[in-house]
Amino acid sequence: MVKHSNTEDPWALKVLAAVAELGPQRYYDPVITSEVVKNDLVSLIRASQKLKEKAGIASPEARHDRRNIIGAIRGYSEMLLEDSEVLPAAVRAHLLQILAAAKNEPTPAPESATSAKSVTLLPSEEPGVILAVDDLPENRELVSRLLQKTGHTVISAESGEEALELLDTMGVDVVLLDLVMPGIGGAEVLKRLKDDERLRATPVVMISGQQDMDQIVMCIEAGADDYLLKPFNPVLLQARISAGIERKRWHDREELYREQLERREQFIRATFGRYLSDDIVDEILERPEGLELGGDLREVTIMMSDIRGFTTLVEHLPPQQVVTLLNRYLGRMTEIILEFGGTIDEFLGDAVLAVFGAPRRNDDDPDRAVRCALVMQEAMADINIANSADGLPEVEMAIALNTGSVVAGNIGSERRSKYGFVGHAMNVTSRIEDVAKPGEILISQTTYEKLESDYQFGNSRSLSVKGIEAELRVHAVLGGIQ
Repeated sequence: MVKHSNTEDPWALKVLAAVAELGPQRYYDPVITSEVVKNDLVSLIRASQKLKEKAGIASPEARHDRRNIIGAIRGYSEMLLEDSEVLPAAVRAHLLQILAAAKNEPTPAPESATSAKSVTLLPSEEPGVILAVDDLPENRELVSRLLQKTGHTVISAESGEEALELLDTMGVDVVLLDLVMPGIGGAEVLKRLKDDERLRATPVVMISGQQDMDQIVMCIEAGADDYLLKPFNPVLLQARISAGIERKRWHDREELYREQLERREQFIRATFGRYLSDDIVDEILERPEGLELGGDLREVTIMMSDIRGFTTLVEHLPPQQVVTLLNRYLGRMTEIILEFGGTIDEFLGDAVLAVFGAPRRNDDDPDRAVRCALVMQEAMADINIANSADGLPEVEMAIALNTGSVVAGNIGSERRSKYGFVGHAMNVTSRIEDVAKPGEILISQTTYEKLESDYQFGNSRSLSVKGIEAELRVHAVLGGIQ
C-alpha cells in the first residue's frame, strides 16, 4: 500500500491553488477563438487534476510524478502566455500566478499581467529529429509543441520498450529520456542504447523529477550527455538539444569521412592491386613518403620467367585467343607469386619479372622464390588442359632465379613513376633466363648458397654470357624433398 504523509507537498498545493484561481473553463471559453489555446487550457487543467491525485503521497515515485506534472503545468502556462493577445486579462493574470507557482517563485503583482512577456524560443539553426520518451502524455505533448516551434521533428514514445523499437528503425539526432518510467526505465534504455554500436553516438539528455545526485552521476558515467531536472526551463532545454545535435552532426561527419577514406582505400587496393603487389599498395597507403622518388639498397631474389617460343606459337592465332591464352597464364602465375610473398615488378608480353625481398623482406626469401617457381611449373599442367579444351596451343615456361643487391624504390619522374629495381643482379637474372630450357628452373650460385631447405637438383653448369665477364654457375632445380 502507498503511504501518505501527514502534510501535503507545499509546492504542489501552491500550484493547485493557483490553477483553482483560473476557474472553470466555461467562464472564458466563449470569448477564446483559438482552438489551440482552448486545447492548451484543457491540458493544463487536466494536468492539475493529476497533480491533485498525487498530492500528499510520500513515495519517491510520487515525488517524481509531481515534478513531472508541475513541469507540464509550467510549460502549458508559458505557451498560453505566448498567445496572450487572444486571452482575457483575467486569464492572463491567473496564468502568471500559475507560472510563478510552478517555478516556485513569489506571486506577481496583478498589474504585471498586461506587461508580462513569456520567453520566446528562436528557430533552431540546425533542426534535428528528437525522440522524446516520457510516460506522461502531457509531457510528451508539451515537449513536442516546444521543439516543433523551433523547427525540430519530434517523435514521442510512452515507454522504454517503445523507445528501443523506434531507435532500432529510425534515425534520431537526440534522445530526451525520462528516468523513471514503468517497465523498462530510462537507465536501462540508456544502457542498451550505449551498448549498441550503431546507436552509441546518439546524444542522450536524461530528464527526471528526482534530484538524486547518485542517479545523475550514474547516468553520466553510463554515457548520458546531459541531465535536466523537471520542471525544466524551455530555453535551457533548447540549448541542450542544440548542443546534442551539434555533437551528432560532428560524429556523422567523422563517420562519413571515415567511410570515404575506407572506400578510397578499397578503390586503391582494387584498382592498383591489379597492377601492383599487395605489399606495394600497403606501402603507398601506410607510408605516404613511399611515393617519393628514390630508393635504397636491398638484397633480393629476382625471378624472371616467360613462355618459350611464344611468338611462333601465337603468330597465326586471332588477337582475342592470344589475349585469352595470356590472361590465363599470367593470371595463374600472379596468384602463385603473390601467395608466396613476391612483388610483381612488371609483365613484358608473356614474361614476368618478380622480386622476393622488397618492399618487405623475409629471412627465407630465396627459399620462397624456389618454392614459388616449383609451384608455377606444376600449374602449367592445368593451364595446358584448359588451353586444349579451348583449342589453344600448349605452352612451356622457363624460370630463372638470382639473388643479389639492387636499388629498390620509386623510379621515374614526378608525373610518372613506378616501384622498380635497378642493378647488376637484374642483368644477371636476365642472362640466366635466356638460357633456361622449357620447363626448367635455373638458379644462380648466389641463390643456391642462400637456400636453407633441401631440394632435388639436376645438372649444374657454368655459363659464359654476353655483357658479364665472370662465368655464371647455375643449378637446375627439379623439386623439393618431401
